[in-house]
Amino acid sequence: MTKDVTETKPKFAQGMCFYKLFWIFLFGCIFGAYYEQILNMFIHYNYHHELVWQLRRGVIYGPISPIYGMGAVLLIWVLGRKKRPDWQIIFLGALLGGGFEYLISFLQETFLGTVSWDYTNEFLNINGRTTIPFAFVWGLLALVLVKILYPNISKVIEALPVKFGTILTRILIVLLVLDFTISWGALFRQILRHNGYPAVTFVGEFFDTYYPDEVLKESYTNMKVIEVKK
Repeated sequence: MTKDVTETKPKFAQGMCFYKLFWIFLFGCIFGAYYEQILNMFIHYNYHHELVWQLRRGVIYGPISPIYGMGAVLLIWVLGRKKRPDWQIIFLGALLGGGFEYLISFLQETFLGTVSWDYTNEFLNINGRTTIPFAFVWGLLALVLVKILYPNISKVIEALPVKFGTILTRILIVLLVLDFTISWGALFRQILRHNGYPAVTFVGEFFDTYYPDEVLKESYTNMKVIEVKK
């Protein structure tokens, strides 16, 4: 007597694994870049009555805003692993989002000597790095992300063929690592250059030649360099 055994077809990036979180990170990066650009376009139009498409991203190549990608992964990892009431997701999302925005601003200013946003003149700001109203927006975004977007995005990711999804993910990881290395290396070299440190290795010469201030300004349009006092 034979026993019927129903084999479960393996899925790509099943559960909240590394590959799944990488795709969430990528989606968050792309969404954040276009969100910033569209929002900036409308704000500019409101003040100047002209449409201007200005790049807003965190790397030199591609529509990638890592702060949104990391924020998405953080919210999903902390809030998406078990069921929570809506008010709790909003409250915790506000704390996580606002705290994360504050931390990134602090780290950017400390290690890169630059700032990309300054909320000093905004209502209920916290040291100019974030605001309580913006933290509340993070909370609402967390609710939408955890309850609506993540379940649907997760299904799309898991629908990829296992072999194809694995190869594609590995290629994208390599490309993003290269992009981050070049982009952030160029930013570190920029702050050294601004404070009078000449290039003493071929790496520094490479960044000075191919990624001078003019090139970086095209990618980081809202970033300002803080001169370091010696």
